[in-house]
Amino acid sequence: MYRQLLLIALLTPLFPLAADADEPAGPPARHLRILAVGNSFSRNAGMYLADIAQADGNRVTLFQAAPGGCTLERHWNCAVRFEADPDDAEGRPYGGKSLRQVLAAEPWNFVTIQQRSMDSFGPETYHPYARLLHDYIKKHAPQAEVVVHQTWAYRADDPLFDSPDFQVQDMHRGLTAAYEAISRELGCRLLPVGAAFENARLSDRWPDRFPDPDFDPASTQPPSLPDQRHSLHVGYRWAKQDDGEFRLRYDGHHANAAGCYLGSAVWYEVFFGRSVIGNRFVPAGLDAPQVALLQQIAHQTVTEKCRPATAPERSEK
Repeated sequence: MYRQLLLIALLTPLFPLAADADEPAGPPARHLRILAVGNSFSRNAGMYLADIAQADGNRVTLFQAAPGGCTLERHWNCAVRFEADPDDAEGRPYGGKSLRQVLAAEPWNFVTIQQRSMDSFGPETYHPYARLLHDYIKKHAPQAEVVVHQTWAYRADDPLFDSPDFQVQDMHRGLTAAYEAISRELGCRLLPVGAAFENARLSDRWPDRFPDPDFDPASTQPPSLPDQRHSLHVGYRWAKQDDGEFRLRYDGHHANAAGCYLGSAVWYEVFFGRSVIGNRFVPAGLDAPQVALLQQIAHQTVTEKCRPATAPERSEK
């Protein structure tokens, strides 16, 4: 009897190992290096990329070459200034580094380029700078895939849309046409963040109620604000002034936590080629149901808009 019990005890640990061997192994962990040549909109869209990747067992090195409000033209002009004089501070706008120096700093898998949001719906603003930047990047980081980051339209109650002749849907159509045209011209894939914002705006599951007819910014008093639960933009907020008074501020351009998460979810799906649905990372300020819905919108957008990756995969940690 004692010998039988001893034999059972010795064999018991083997059974779970045998069962695990029959389970399919998950994809190998990947470490992607991404350089964003952009501005505050690329900082918004990449905000949670590393967190989403980590929650899926992956890793991201992301560098933002992203001065505020930077256009394609300014990025190019800075590169030209550096080539003419490496000591010229105007040619080194990325934390004291030039674009050439940043391109040499890592074996980048991807480099993104984008236009300033205010110019995004003007196709003429992309030329010749998008092509010049693309070729410069490929010269100094030939292993990297250049990807065009499609930015998004402003919130529907933004002052840009005060005229009935130009509304949010007009901005979206214009920037979509411009980004798709330059993407085709360069032979680059598109990061369809702007499309994801528009899909959310039009979705019954993420009801966009802007402008709010019951909110008058001219007469409101703190802490009153419109219902912004389904905003993807910063929107209205009360800011305390130096004199102790609160002043109503508005930002219909930049993404809030929900918008940043949606953008990062699109980036993750495109760069890693994996669905974001079910990812466990939840940013502060959002809840799990909101995140689940944004994941579905991101996944649907990427599925409809993107073609397979062309860059070789890297699995090193």
